[in-house]
Amino acid sequence: MLEFLRKEGIGENLITEIAQFRKVYAVDPETVYRIPNPRFYYYGNDIWEEAITALLCGENLLLVGPKATGKNVLGENLAAAFGRPNWDISFHVNTDSASLIGTDTFENGRVVMRHGPVYECAVNGGFGILDEINMAKNESIALLHATLDFRRIIDVPGYSKIILNNATRFIATMNYGYAGTRELNEALTSRFLVIEMPGISSQNLRKLLQREFPNLRDEYLEQFIGLFQDLQKKSENSEISTRAVDLRGLLASIHLMDKGLAAGKALQMGITNKSFDSFERELVQDVMRLRIPERLERTQIFVN
Repeated sequence: MLEFLRKEGIGENLITEIAQFRKVYAVDPETVYRIPNPRFYYYGNDIWEEAITALLCGENLLLVGPKATGKNVLGENLAAAFGRPNWDISFHVNTDSASLIGTDTFENGRVVMRHGPVYECAVNGGFGILDEINMAKNESIALLHATLDFRRIIDVPGYSKIILNNATRFIATMNYGYAGTRELNEALTSRFLVIEMPGISSQNLRKLLQREFPNLRDEYLEQFIGLFQDLQKKSENSEISTRAVDLRGLLASIHLMDKGLAAGKALQMGITNKSFDSFERELVQDVMRLRIPERLERTQIFVN
């Protein structure tokens, strides 16, 4: 990861501080398996430098942005760069304190606490990814206030007070566009430094596709980039919903083409069929036909 950051032009002073952080905070051998080995890299120098600086200062991050801006990818990349075990904690309407911190259970004939992911992350110096934090009810995550502010503790009723490991950081993600989301209360928001995640640029999308598909012909590399940008523009202009603006779907579709599936069918599975409105599907199909012929075959898209 550090070599990737150097290639991306991240300041050497920040990379040196990350290396020092790794030396100071050793990882328990039992949690080494949790250090991520990212399949995808996040591209965007400014965002990288903001995030690294905040984490080095001991702050927690809130990554805010629409779909396909790489919030979770950046969170995983940061854990890998700092060499920290990673806990992915998904929030939903039924999230409560027990699911985060832990709950009572029986073990060897006595009541003990079964630790939740926030507890495990806190004591092991992990990076906790609080995914879609605004999906949960505010009252159910109020217990995180003391965890995320200067106190850095978890006070579990009936058990001892837990002091966070100095290496522990929390990285929350948030998307206003999803159904079931709500505003974060001011008290919780104030405990994060907030990064507004920009949409992926054509230059960074090119890097991503070239790394994932090194044998992709230049002609179709540009067409796939143009296709994604066309869908983004139509969504921004409210011509279509955000369902079709699916970077995961685009990557999956290209993988299907690499396996021999016709381009039209692959894009239909990865992008078009995620729109459940027939009129919207037609609009998405029209955008695709202008860029990618439906019967395009693998040998035309890839070099070998």
